[in-house]
Amino acid sequence: MNYLKYIEHSAENLQFFLWHKDYTRRFNELPESERKLSPEWTMTQAEQDAFATGMTTRPKNLSPDVAAVFKGTDFAHGPTVTESEKRADPFDTPPRTPSQETKRDDDMSFVSSQRPSGSQYTKSTTNYTRKAEGAFDDAGLKWQPFTVQPFREEISRIITIYVADSGSRQLNLSAKERNALLHALENTTHPSAFRNVLTTVEFSLRSQNHPNFIRWTICNGNRPRVIFARGLGISGILAGLLTGILIALSGAGRGWRVMSFVGFMIGIATLIAAWKGMCVVLHGMHHRHLRPWELFGDADQVESEMELKNSSLDSFQSSNSYESEPWVARYEKRNVIRKIFDREVWVEEPALRQIQDTIFVQAILGSFVASAVLTAIFVAVPHGNYY
Repeated sequence: MNYLKYIEHSAENLQFFLWHKDYTRRFNELPESERKLSPEWTMTQAEQDAFATGMTTRPKNLSPDVAAVFKGTDFAHGPTVTESEKRADPFDTPPRTPSQETKRDDDMSFVSSQRPSGSQYTKSTTNYTRKAEGAFDDAGLKWQPFTVQPFREEISRIITIYVADSGSRQLNLSAKERNALLHALENTTHPSAFRNVLTTVEFSLRSQNHPNFIRWTICNGNRPRVIFARGLGISGILAGLLTGILIALSGAGRGWRVMSFVGFMIGIATLIAAWKGMCVVLHGMHHRHLRPWELFGDADQVESEMELKNSSLDSFQSSNSYESEPWVARYEKRNVIRKIFDREVWVEEPALRQIQDTIFVQAILGSFVASAVLTAIFVAVPHGNYY
């Protein structure tokens, strides 16, 4: 979560994923009588595509479970479609007269009557339900969701935070996915309404966020330390080159030219490891630098960090912004030397240590081969006998 929040800036994917897992568990624990109020969403892909292109109509018949609940009320029947409307050419439909429009609105008795537009609702930043209804309107949907369904208020808050435009943790959804999701949530609060969006979010977590996180955790030093390690690697290579050139230009025996191998070996191994984000010195001790948000460990800071951690794991917090967190300004004030030699901790995860060991061995082997080739070239060069 810290990586997604502070490094990749996409914590909303994991936050939404965790919320949905918890929501599914809580929904399944409801009594059957309550679950029946929100039937499983079974809209086909073809229907979703048709909906996304503008055919935004509710199913003409309610599901049997919902119909049983609303039996004997004004909500028992869905909208009716006349035979003339069924036969009408969709590209040559004459405009409705005001009286026809009034009759059509009256037929839709299971929807609430006139209500303010979505823009009026979104003026209140504290009323999640009204903002969610505004999100429905913004998507071009005209139906008001059933409020008797379980967790309807929570779903409204989720829409406001993760789905609606300018939401504080808005997911990266296409217009088609967003409209289809809102249409599904108009009809039901069943977890299956999020099926397609959850697939998109989980794919992003598995194929992008998690691999990037693994690569990031391999780095045992902060950026200044890695840059410093790269500088040391380049310095080692230059030292090997200089040693080989000076000995080759002299009248010393060829055996002395092997001394350049030491510089090449250290420099190339350090450079390969640094290219992977590792410092060989820290790896030799199985240490890593503390992350910037972990550095400041006084009592007040620890308590503040715990609060921030809890807010990151809370699915209903307002934002993932961290610019105002106390550690940001304090870390910026640290000079480069202190950042290079920041506090270290033991790498606790065995699997991570194993990955780092593999990279270190690869760096040593690669360095040995490259150093042997460069050293052989210097050994083969004729004597300079300049001094």
